[in-house]
Amino acid sequence: MTSVFRFAPSPNGFLHLGHAYSALLNADLARAAGGRFLLRIEDIDPERSRPTFEEAIYHDLRWLGLDWPEPVRRQSEHVAEHAEALQPLKRRRLVYPCFCTRGEIRAEVARRGPSWPRDPDGSPLYPGTCRHIVEPERLRRLGGGAPHLWRLDMARAVAETGPLSWTGIAEDGTMHDILADPARWGDVVIARRDVPTSYHLSVVLDDAAQRVTHVVRGQDLYHATAIHRLLQVLLELPAPLYRHHRLVLDEEGRKLSKSIGSASLRSLREAGESPAGIRRRLGL
Repeated sequence: MTSVFRFAPSPNGFLHLGHAYSALLNADLARAAGGRFLLRIEDIDPERSRPTFEEAIYHDLRWLGLDWPEPVRRQSEHVAEHAEALQPLKRRRLVYPCFCTRGEIRAEVARRGPSWPRDPDGSPLYPGTCRHIVEPERLRRLGGGAPHLWRLDMARAVAETGPLSWTGIAEDGTMHDILADPARWGDVVIARRDVPTSYHLSVVLDDAAQRVTHVVRGQDLYHATAIHRLLQVLLELPAPLYRHHRLVLDEEGRKLSKSIGSASLRSLREAGESPAGIRRRLGL
């Protein structure tokens, strides 16, 4: 079977060195395995995704010397397919509509006190308010057009799948089974108010559709893999191998991020940096 790797950025800002490391590493590993390197655009966030940033992604990656098969898969063109995948989860009552506003959730979490548990990213777990709404009331609110999103009923889902694990690949190439504990995330959002899908749902569906065999991404997504394994089992999707690479940090030890204004590849190029220089910076 041909090995398939992918790099899947979101067009909500210009790429930085952290993106370059992930893209180049995926391409290098695909080449070494005699496999394929795919580019995917994860643009399901309508408020932040911009055509300008998408075009910049293509330009930056080509400048780095990368190429990929066309056409590029864009998540926004497959939202209807992602929404359809939610239907069997609804029929099995593994998801439920959540009508809470962010303010209501914050207030309820505050009421429960500082010891309220948090997910691996440090956010308070959803307190399960709408999980307990009886079916007639849910149907009444849905029929009346009440704004809502869909959450995974984590307890039900984990009870259905039983124990889960995923296969991780270390930097030296050794493989090992890693216990997946999706319950640490609580009732995660699986479809949003503005788009009938979510990152978690879309990423497992796209990886399956593109027959991705190796997911190589940053260490910051290590714990999210537990959610992805859960969804793969619930939706009967194949499981890729996972490798979570080191993060590229700035001088203050922070993960590079668009939100904190980390230097972009575009700005480094304009300052005279070369693709070979980028590789040297990244230790590739």
